[in-house]
Amino acid sequence: MSTSPKMTKTMIPLLLFLLLSTTITAYPSLPTDCTVSQGGEKLVPVRREVYDDGRIFDISHRYTADLPSWESKDGLGQFLWLPASMKNGSLANISVMKMPTHTGTHVDAPGHMIDRYFDAGFDVDTLDLEVLNGPALLVDVPRDQNITAEVMESLKIPKGVRRVLFRTLNTDRRLMYKREYDTSYVGFTTDGARWLVKNTDIKLVGIDFLSVASDDHLVSAHLEFFESREIILVEGLKLDDVPVGIYSVHCLPLRLLGAEGSPIRCILIK
Repeated sequence: MSTSPKMTKTMIPLLLFLLLSTTITAYPSLPTDCTVSQGGEKLVPVRREVYDDGRIFDISHRYTADLPSWESKDGLGQFLWLPASMKNGSLANISVMKMPTHTGTHVDAPGHMIDRYFDAGFDVDTLDLEVLNGPALLVDVPRDQNITAEVMESLKIPKGVRRVLFRTLNTDRRLMYKREYDTSYVGFTTDGARWLVKNTDIKLVGIDFLSVASDDHLVSAHLEFFESREIILVEGLKLDDVPVGIYSVHCLPLRLLGAEGSPIRCILIK
């Protein structure tokens, strides 16, 4: 269907009006008991863990100076600086960030603990986004032990399930909210990791502390997961108050060329 120049001139203002009259915002809507400041009030940002009336759960930890960090008694510490500040005459506020790539909620690439994979370039930019996004099962792990082969067998995870998030005693103990790194966290043992690799279809393993492997099996359990380069590990998940069940998980790492780990934002959608 062709349009005349006169009709086109009439349609353009109408389209502009429709676009401008549609409210689109990148921020969550404010609670009904709040109003937008007119200048004399203090602006208060809205921070949430759950969105869309309980349909979307943010399962990533917020980055703060008190976040636990590998083998640190004092937490992450300062990780943000503001070298360009509008208060000091800069055109814009521009922060600089510096921290280990395995901080907070993060993802591991195979090169994390297998050096030949690191040298070959198996970094976070090569991770399969299809594995990191899709149907996922959130399960509660028995609270009295690490994730052994016996525990894995007892969970009876059906064949065909490809993404599993394991909630452990770490969540109950709130280890991700404590500044000091606690080596008594729950994680996979070597035989538990091997059982998962050989007896399930799981390709995404998520856990609620900074390491998927228990401290006593730190290297050997990781190697069981990494060797095939088919399993992706997401560590430091925030699984508080999320009901057990099936969700759609969405995790996106940064495209850090050459990096064996990356901070990652993960959400669950009912």
